[in-house]
Amino acid sequence: MVKTKISKARVFVKAKFKSEGSVLAETVQARGLGFETRLELESKESPERVAAVVRNAENGCYVLQSILHPVPVERRFALNGTAFDPEGFPKRK
Repeated sequence: MVKTKISKARVFVKAKFKSEGSVLAETVQARGLGFETRLELESKESPERVAAVVRNAENGCYVLQSILHPVPVERRFALNGTAFDPEGFPKRK
């Protein structure tokens, strides 16, 4: 473990999303458009030591790494205790 004193840390995250279509017509589509992060640190440590902390924090963050390197998503559905596929049924008109 790297012992590095960080006296102050502020994180700002901006997420951009959009959705369009109609829930009633089953045409709704939601999308993530992107994320912005800003990390402001104060420390008397050397920039090299602080950089190591930042790299370790980002590399160890499951959420950030899942966004940067998308992973498979396994989806299962059950209706009244029985497996079913929502896409196997016709859409309402």
